[in-house]
Amino acid sequence: MPELAAGGGFTLRPWRLSDLTLVREASEDDYIPLITTVPSPYSEPAGVAFIERQWGRATTRAGYTFVIVTSDDRPVGQVGLWLRDLAQGRASLGYWVVKSGRRQGAAVAALDAVVGWALRDLRIPRLELWVEPWNTASLRTAERAGFRREGLLRKWQQVGDERRDVFMYSLLNDEL
Repeated sequence: MPELAAGGGFTLRPWRLSDLTLVREASEDDYIPLITTVPSPYSEPAGVAFIERQWGRATTRAGYTFVIVTSDDRPVGQVGLWLRDLAQGRASLGYWVVKSGRRQGAAVAALDAVVGWALRDLRIPRLELWVEPWNTASLRTAERAGFRREGLLRKWQQVGDERRDVFMYSLLNDEL
């Protein structure tokens, strides 16, 4: 797992057991546990299991998941590059930032760093991400990182107990 420098003084690094406080805060969010594997309710064993799963993703070549940290090494979120469809020339991205880390530019800085690494170094032809239409902060983050909205995928993703619509965004390697 590489460590990636990101804009705004942020760094992306591998998960550590000391990041349990980040997992705890994420587990208390109303939305993050619905769209991720962050455990809710939180317990220390569940938090440790979550971090161990993140370590295993690179080992199994399922993807890369990074902790977003501030210049003073405070963890504020996660960004992941998922490689499930790499054989078809595409990968997907996902990101979240806990409430205490929002409105500081962490998500767009992290997304920019992973996009640059994925397109330039890994040479992935197409990157995709999906955002619910109501999530204006995430829509702006995707667009600031250069992603283009391709369309609405109706009832595309299971979120909690219901299937929800998402906007499909993409960024092609030759668009950088």
